[in-house]
Amino acid sequence: MIANARKAPSLSLTKEQVFRALAQQVPFQGKLVDNPYETWSDIDASLPAVKIEVFGPPPTSGTRDAFVELAMEGGATAIPALAELDKDAFKQVAHSIREDGAYIEAGENDNLIVQKLEANPDALGIFGFSFLDQNIDRVRGSRIDGVEPTFENISSGEYGVSRSLYFYVKKAHVGRVPGIEAYIAEFTSERAAGSEGYLADKGLIPLPAAERAVVRESGEKLTRLGL
Repeated sequence: MIANARKAPSLSLTKEQVFRALAQQVPFQGKLVDNPYETWSDIDASLPAVKIEVFGPPPTSGTRDAFVELAMEGGATAIPALAELDKDAFKQVAHSIREDGAYIEAGENDNLIVQKLEANPDALGIFGFSFLDQNIDRVRGSRIDGVEPTFENISSGEYGVSRSLYFYVKKAHVGRVPGIEAYIAEFTSERAAGSEGYLADKGLIPLPAAERAVVRESGEKLTRLGL
């Protein structure tokens, strides 16, 4: 998710604005060009007239992968000129982050990003919800498409820059590989995946109770996916 320092004003962005701020190339005056935007207000006059500076993880990070898939690609989809591109061309544009200094790779040390946000209140940072929750006195999450990055909004799927964690089991291995059924039962149990489970302690956000029950039943019955 995207956040800034507590001492800075709260920010509300759309996925399209995020894409236009951080993409390597954007549609501009009818052409696809290297990103010309220097300030947020260059993108939209309603946004602050401050330099675009976003601290985030490197390409090796799962957080970066999720951000590119959800925020960048989601923003690119909202632009008709890009939505008309073929699949490969669209992916190339949607997944390429600018390298001119607007996006600053801060490694995979979220503590360092928080320190940089406190030192530069105009900057934004990208990291997971658990780290935002642990540092709520220092940083605040930005609204995306009008939705705040709260526990409840992420759990319900309403917050658009979050995704579910899936794991898959090959049914042919059941009864052949020891422990698979026990593994499924443990992973879907309330002790693990419930609102007070140990996965929540690790920073994962549980599904609502009714959806957890459906997942648990699917695991018990080894329901096949409709793929």
